[in-house]
Amino acid sequence: MSVLFLVDVQHAAGRMTLAALAVARELAPAIDVMVCGTDAQDAARALAGHTGVARVRVLDAPHYAHGEEENLSMVIAQFAGAYRHVVFAADPFGRSLAPRVAAMLDVAPVTDVLEILDAETFRRPLCAGALIETVRCQERVKVLTAHPSSHAEAVVRAGSAAPVEKLAPGPDLGVRTLISRSVEAPSGPATLGAAQIVVAGGLGLGSAEAFRALLAPLAARLGAALAATRAAVDAGFAPGAWQIGQSGRVVAPRLYIAVGLSGSRQHLAGMRSAGCVVAINRDPDAPIVKLADYALIGDLHEQVPLFLKALG
Repeated sequence: MSVLFLVDVQHAAGRMTLAALAVARELAPAIDVMVCGTDAQDAARALAGHTGVARVRVLDAPHYAHGEEENLSMVIAQFAGAYRHVVFAADPFGRSLAPRVAAMLDVAPVTDVLEILDAETFRRPLCAGALIETVRCQERVKVLTAHPSSHAEAVVRAGSAAPVEKLAPGPDLGVRTLISRSVEAPSGPATLGAAQIVVAGGLGLGSAEAFRALLAPLAARLGAALAATRAAVDAGFAPGAWQIGQSGRVVAPRLYIAVGLSGSRQHLAGMRSAGCVVAINRDPDAPIVKLADYALIGDLHEQVPLFLKALG
């Protein structure tokens, strides 16, 4: 097998993972998937049912429970050298592990791949998406992080599932100890990583109260996840877990509703792969309006209630 796709068990069923899996399949009609974490068997069996998955390999051990990169990178590198392409989703798991694995293989990784032109040629964004670079990689093992596309998502196939193989885990190196962990409540009816619809607010909302009063009902009506710009998070309007952008989360929903945000380069880098963008903004020249498929120009405090009313 020439392609290995790496998955964190905690996000194995997420849209970003399944979209990145579909991107990996562009490199070969049949690929291996490696699931890493604790209690990974259910996730492995689910992934084994997807089209193009030839085999699922499982790294399951208690010391992989929180995606400890030091424990995982060494054992992944031992298997990765047998493949021509090693692909991660461009999520926190992949962005942390890919450069470590690449360093152990003594190759340079190619990050945030938007498009695969052929087995050695890839397109990726630069300058927070303002530029698109075409890269030719001739490393013996090509380590990639795949930026999810809203138009590509792995599907479950009919018929028998791929075989699942449990691998011997590596040792616990003991270089990091988890002292405590705090998990914030989901931002709405759907979490950001899996949401097909995202409602994002910016500094133009003016307050945390406006987020709750205007955006929360809209998100609830659409079954959407709530998100925010870095400026809105820094102002205290929304928690950090909601941040979309170069220094936050990267999402690829089918529908992205941007309310009261200008569309800075760093924010656009986090949502550029959305299938359809709707902007609600009073500035017709805002970058987000120029990017949007549809725009409502006007005061968001008037437009959002009208939008919600139109939904019935």
